[in-house]
Amino acid sequence: QVQLVESGGGLVQAGGSLRLSCAVAGRTFSSLGMGWVCQAPGKEREFVAVISGSGGATQYADSVEGRFTISRENAKKTVFLQMNSLKPEDTGVYYCAAGYDGFVPVRDGRANYWGQGTQVTVSS
Repeated sequence: QVQLVESGGGLVQAGGSLRLSCAVAGRTFSSLGMGWVCQAPGKEREFVAVISGSGGATQYADSVEGRFTISRENAKKTVFLQMNSLKPEDTGVYYCAAGYDGFVPVRDGRANYWGQGTQVTVSS
């Protein structure tokens, strides 16, 4: 079993930055594709960013490309999401997700494991 615990959410003004962290326990971390998914109020969960087990490959949603950066430290079993130039439309609950078949299932909403989510609110 894999446990994911997110942290780092909060309230920030538009144009500000936040850094989300996701600590992982229970399985060889480097074998997991990892990602972040956002659920805005009244909407379904949407892919934000994913990263391969080695960290060598990443993908981003068009809406965050150039503003957000996903990274991972396998020695610390942690994945990060650096969020810069935040916009009010970035507001939502951000979930960390993991897939044991790489990052494609995570990107496509078929992650094997999910965290409990952390709230990000961007004020205008």
